[in-house]
Amino acid sequence: MNQIPSSPPQGHEVIQSYLKTIDTSPGVYRMLDAESRVLYVGKARNLRARVSNYARPGGHSGRIARMIAATTSMMFLTTKTETEALLLEQNLIKQLKPKFNVLLRDDKSFPNILVTADHDFAQIKKHRGAKKEKGSYYGPFASAGAVNRTLNQLQRVFLLRDCSNSMFDSRTRPCLQHQIKRCSAPCVGKISKEDYAQTVRDAERFLTGKTTDIQARLATEMSRASQEMEFERAAALRDRIKALTQVQTAQGINPKGVSEADIIALHMDSGQACVQVFFIRANQNWGNRDYYPRVGPDVDAAEVLEAFIGQFYDTREPPRQLILSNEIENPDLMADALGGKIGRKVELLVPQKGEKAELVDGALRNARESLARKLAETATQTKLLKGLEEAFELPAPPTRIEVYDNSHIQGTNAVGAMIVAGADGLMKNQYRKFNIRGEELTPGDDFGMMKEVLTRRFKRLIKEDPGRNGGMWPDLLLIDGGAGQVSAVASIMREYGVEDIPMVGVAKGVDRDAGKEEFHRVGKRPMALRHNDPVLYFVQRLRDEAHRFAIGTHRAKRAKSVGATPLDDVPGVGAARKRSLLAHFGSAKAVARANLSDLKAVDGVSDALAETIYAYFHERG
Repeated sequence: MNQIPSSPPQGHEVIQSYLKTIDTSPGVYRMLDAESRVLYVGKARNLRARVSNYARPGGHSGRIARMIAATTSMMFLTTKTETEALLLEQNLIKQLKPKFNVLLRDDKSFPNILVTADHDFAQIKKHRGAKKEKGSYYGPFASAGAVNRTLNQLQRVFLLRDCSNSMFDSRTRPCLQHQIKRCSAPCVGKISKEDYAQTVRDAERFLTGKTTDIQARLATEMSRASQEMEFERAAALRDRIKALTQVQTAQGINPKGVSEADIIALHMDSGQACVQVFFIRANQNWGNRDYYPRVGPDVDAAEVLEAFIGQFYDTREPPRQLILSNEIENPDLMADALGGKIGRKVELLVPQKGEKAELVDGALRNARESLARKLAETATQTKLLKGLEEAFELPAPPTRIEVYDNSHIQGTNAVGAMIVAGADGLMKNQYRKFNIRGEELTPGDDFGMMKEVLTRRFKRLIKEDPGRNGGMWPDLLLIDGGAGQVSAVASIMREYGVEDIPMVGVAKGVDRDAGKEEFHRVGKRPMALRHNDPVLYFVQRLRDEAHRFAIGTHRAKRAKSVGATPLDDVPGVGAARKRSLLAHFGSAKAVARANLSDLKAVDGVSDALAETIYAYFHERG
């Protein structure tokens, strides 16, 4: 009689077996399922004591009980201190995205304002990313919109230039910015170097919160100009004072007692959470942003907020104060970890009264309202996904919809685009663009372009996630096109053995009118939806979003190709040297014809690079 093989042990018994080999060091533990997927990452001051809690057969919340039941193995990393364990835990959570951890799903960087220091007349501009450029950085701002508003205000008050250095150096007369009183036109000598430097200092003082001093000095200068009968200058100073007053009024919340802090408020409802973050810098409100971390139904506020703070500041510099709506589990440990990263003290506060408590109340109100809107949108989205299931006879409501489109002009600068939608609406961080590479494609061959896009997409999916466990496989494909496109896509999918993903072609219909779309599926007759069906509007929005993204990607590629020159392909010639060569010779064609001695005379071009450029063009004939 054949013996039935027993399944591998799992649950608290497995966890119990590890207690014999782990010590009392601080560290990080990982709980894994039968397929070696990480279920949970946690930290501990004492690994043995922490893990022994999971070894108990009962007394756990529903979420923890499910996690323990699915655990078949564990991994451990010891650290010197609990602070190191906390930092490592948050790093691993962001990398591995475990199912049972609270997970922050938004990892975008924040924009800053940069006042450059590489030119006699400083430029003021928006900056995002690594701070490699010389100058002073002010931020972070909550969004690009917040930066643009502040830049607009600064230009009205201080008349600083925002043009690039190359544009500045090529001007022979003032631009439109000067005409609308947004720039003092230093490019054509309308302001002296000393006076411009003073306005730059004033702008930087404004960005550090010292607005009262600026207003007092401008008022004194206006009075002096009036006494000296320089009425035009006095009027200009008056306009600047008025603009500065309007800026301060428009900013709204400008706390007097909080110079540098992030206000972080958490609201939870119906198993979902919203964290609202307000950025206070230089006693000014620099905007706010809301986040929706992934949480379970039985997670408490302290755990959610601590996980959010750890992941949020993993790649960002924290301010001097974090003003919180709730206590977290390990405030001293978190303060030490954040302070150690930046080399100065970081304070965590939960205020009960006063101005700081009022700021938290305002952030909480925003979090509550944002989550209410999110829940309403989610309910609507759930109905629409259910409607898609019924309309197209799907096995279940789709959780990941991928929509594909192409864009080109007579075959040139061809690109493919993929957008993604799911239970939370459009998933913009999942959008992908594809530069069409096929050299044998006939210009304008939409079938060929779609084949290339889908081939690259599913080749990669099969390679990176063959078991379909990573949540990256679609359960519905929407194709812009009719029966021909759907048939072509189906044949591509068959080549890769992927025949279980439903696909729907969206064709404009006989009159090519929105509302009269025909839907094509493999092996089925074309169908239409009622003109007032919410599912029809939903599909139209998805198709239009794919079209918008494809056209935007195509335009960006076309704009880049318009500015391209043969110099882009010369080894060692980057953007700066390209500008120097074009400024010296006037065109790429003139560079190609130049002799070696002329190339060596260009500022910033070494003898070796000059020989490389000369050889590149002359060896090519």
